[in-house]
Amino acid sequence: MQIIIKIMLKSLSCTIFLLACNSKHQEVTKEKEYINPVLNINFADPAVLKAPDGYYYVYGTNSEIEGNVVNIQVARSPDLMVWEHVGDALPDQTLWADKHFWAPHVFFDEETKTYFMYFSGESNEVANSKCLGVATSNSPVGPFIDKGEPLICGKSFEHIDPMAFDDPESGKRLLYWGSAHLPLYVQELSDDRLGFRKGSSPLKVLDINPDKNDPNNYEKLIEGPWITKEGEFYYLFYSGDNCCGNSAHYAVGVSRSKNAMGPFTKMGEERGDGVNTILTENQKWLAPGHNSIIKDEDGQYWILYHAIEREKPNEGRKMLIDRVEFKDGWPVILN
Repeated sequence: MQIIIKIMLKSLSCTIFLLACNSKHQEVTKEKEYINPVLNINFADPAVLKAPDGYYYVYGTNSEIEGNVVNIQVARSPDLMVWEHVGDALPDQTLWADKHFWAPHVFFDEETKTYFMYFSGESNEVANSKCLGVATSNSPVGPFIDKGEPLICGKSFEHIDPMAFDDPESGKRLLYWGSAHLPLYVQELSDDRLGFRKGSSPLKVLDINPDKNDPNNYEKLIEGPWITKEGEFYYLFYSGDNCCGNSAHYAVGVSRSKNAMGPFTKMGEERGDGVNTILTENQKWLAPGHNSIIKDEDGQYWILYHAIEREKPNEGRKMLIDRVEFKDGWPVILN
């Protein structure tokens, strides 16, 4: 099945001055415009990747499409604007989990030409226990094959939402994750990326704000870490506080550090205004969050995220996109 999302290309014609248009001064350019949602289906927790084949790929949490369960959704695009749903990246369930395949992140290893998918799944052995897993493929669309056992499991859903990142400064291969009213964590991966480095342990990089009396507090629960390095800073994006349901209350926040393993300082703490969020709800879209960040071939940053359409809440969390710029040392969304 293919789902094509159309975009508009707007030609900017010359400006008429004194009732005449001089062709020598005529400039015709094309500016890509997008209409959200760019994926008008339930496609939660989008994690984007630019692959060597020139396509952008985005991976999302399990869903049901035309009556068929898709464990890990994958879509692709030549330009981030037009997206084609290309199926299930994890068609064969793992030995340790058979449901709740959430929040995948795919990392391409240029040396081995291997795609590594880190994802969350629910343990077959312990009820309600969520685990982190890893699967590999030689293609960005899969099929990805699970390594056979989880990386780590927890009592609840504290071990979800993984994001892999190679630190360009230290060379360390890192994995970030977290949720369940606990901190976000990072831990060094082994050289083969299939486990954690021997002797390493999870390090806390960002903590929650437990204040339940503040209606604007999105950080009673934080999850969905995504890290990007721009200039001298590592920017750690995260989401909170409740992604789904009738009481959905979700937004994207940001923190930064000069070290990939922290400690990270939240934007509101550093600026002194207490505002850590850069993306919150509006009149049309509710509970935006669980973002990923990518820079296109022109050097423009983009944020991909999910949100609930207020008029169509039963259609799930759809995928949206917006431009991002860094101003005064912090990201700003330009929608």
